[in-house]
Amino acid sequence: MSGILSFPSIVLPDWCSTSSCRRGVRMAAAHTTHAGLSLEAMAIKPPSHPTYDLNGIVKLALAEDAGNRGDVTCMATIPVDMEVEACFLAKEDGIIAGIALAEMVFQEVDPSLKVEWSREDGDYVCKGLQFGKVYGRAHSIVVAERIALNFMQRMSGIATLTKAMADAAYPAYILETRKTAPGLRLVDKWAVLIGGGRNHRLGLFDMVLIKDNHISIAGGISNALRSVDQYLERENLQMEVEVETRTLVEVKEVLQYSSQMKTSLTRIMLDNMVIPLPNGDVDMSMLKEAVELINGKFETEASGNVTLKTVHKIGQTGVTYISSGALTHSVTALDISLKIDTGLALEVGRRTKRA
Repeated sequence: MSGILSFPSIVLPDWCSTSSCRRGVRMAAAHTTHAGLSLEAMAIKPPSHPTYDLNGIVKLALAEDAGNRGDVTCMATIPVDMEVEACFLAKEDGIIAGIALAEMVFQEVDPSLKVEWSREDGDYVCKGLQFGKVYGRAHSIVVAERIALNFMQRMSGIATLTKAMADAAYPAYILETRKTAPGLRLVDKWAVLIGGGRNHRLGLFDMVLIKDNHISIAGGISNALRSVDQYLERENLQMEVEVETRTLVEVKEVLQYSSQMKTSLTRIMLDNMVIPLPNGDVDMSMLKEAVELINGKFETEASGNVTLKTVHKIGQTGVTYISSGALTHSVTALDISLKIDTGLALEVGRRTKRA
């Protein structure tokens, strides 16, 4: 995806426009748990991956922060046995994500910490809302703070953009791609789910995706499809197969192959068939013609030139899916903080127009 994304205002529910939201809400209805969350208790579960270790990612993030000495500032300024309460504060409107992962961070640093939330992953938060608290040893809270926030801010940014894209794309489904931060593949794709999107393939192992380079090396699109079908049969594998097409000629060749051969093909990608126009609009005629040619024989996926401005029009063409790399490769983090002195934090936030 190219160009600069424009971010329209997200319509928030009624509770998020009240003065009580700006001041923060009472936690009476919140659930309280020890830091750490079972998979079953998560509001939206992470994608299933055969080798990815979420706990390992949390440990790695904490280890790179601690280095070989630990938090020297905390050790110098905070008494070991001091206990405090810190509040999570949203500094802008959006979809909150990463709550479950933040709890894993607190659990790893200090299992005695207790966390309380008034929102859960996938909920709207509005600027100025206090949506969670953590209680316990001050030293542990401050050590965990930045890592928990880094995960939450990135995931919330992804979820917020995904929600806007998914709503605009309807009735098509919005997908991310493999254009994720190295090492954070599952985290980024989890955030897409939290935002209401769907996951494309997790990696190279769970779906066959025949792209332009595969086609060039194989000597054509029919040769590439034939090789895939032979490989899957030989290895006795059953999985989804998608092929990338860039022209209507390639779409017709795929359809001709599938009419003559038994194939495992399940989806056709229609790449860069949304044509930008000089006046800033887009021409959908090529994409529409491709969808009509396929006529429901296979799932379809539109990719290329997908923005918040174009995604609604793309979704009206009849495609099954719309994929956008920008959901994860161009993420703008949602501004969230964790403050012990929330009164002062709100005062500063109002002064800087961030609360």
